[in-house]
Amino acid sequence: MISIRESLFTMHRFVLILAASTAVILSGCGKSSDSSSGNRKMIGASLLTLQNPFFKVIGDSLTEEAAKQGYETLVVSADNDVARQSNQVKDFIVKRCAAIVLSPADSKSIVPVIQEANAAGIPVFTVDIPCNEPGVKIATQIATDNFGGGKEAGTAMIEALGPQGGKVGVLDLKQVESCILRVKGFKEVIAAHNQTAPGKIEIVSELDGGGAKDKGFKAAEDMLQAHPDMRGIFAINDPSALGARAALEKADRADAVKIVGFDGQPEGKQAIKEGKIYADPIQFPDRMGVEIARAIVKHSKGEPLEPRH
Repeated sequence: MISIRESLFTMHRFVLILAASTAVILSGCGKSSDSSSGNRKMIGASLLTLQNPFFKVIGDSLTEEAAKQGYETLVVSADNDVARQSNQVKDFIVKRCAAIVLSPADSKSIVPVIQEANAAGIPVFTVDIPCNEPGVKIATQIATDNFGGGKEAGTAMIEALGPQGGKVGVLDLKQVESCILRVKGFKEVIAAHNQTAPGKIEIVSELDGGGAKDKGFKAAEDMLQAHPDMRGIFAINDPSALGARAALEKADRADAVKIVGFDGQPEGKQAIKEGKIYADPIQFPDRMGVEIARAIVKHSKGEPLEPRH
């Protein structure tokens, strides 16, 4: 269980630190079988996209920590494609991996192949993105409190816009459960604020930012063309936030629109320092990777995993 929370203040902008938590969705005990590569046990990890540095850090830290425990780790990129990810999981099953780690490209559509892994007796762990669907067994979920982080982002937006409020847009990624939770938390705080605040905050646009700079740039351009008086943008991760920033600069609106991102990657932190992003709830992908590796080791020894808190 990771439990860290503090605030960093840089140039009067703030970075919000979230607590990453270990949550057991459904825990099955029993020892995992060795992989087919002799006595060297293998972990198969299919992460949402290795184009995003966040997931690359998870993969690297998982690999490093697992190696200390005698595991080899095969990390592959799903490239935001659930069909591709399903095939990767099937390959892990054929390889008789000791454990499978997923950040699901689509938490609903990935269910059948998780069930295949369950039937093969291979424990499945999820990291960052949960799969809470019925009919699957997930040994443990390691993730940031994404809903809480979304609420922190909403609070940051309220502060950024001040008492006058204004129109805001959301760059989302609806097929990814963690991003859905971030937007849900953001909206909840904004709705509560609007109950009593004289200056309302109106969400006038929600577009798919793809979790990437190029798609975030295009989506933010479309938002600005439709709503030239927009005052804020909430982006579900740093790449899409940085894409939005580029769109604002191109439209000469960088000083008029506040951006709240999510993740706290190095590039995002630098953007906050430079005043390009107002705030960023921060995650710790390196610790997520370490914790998932440790959970796999505990599970392989038949030790109970921590319950949800």
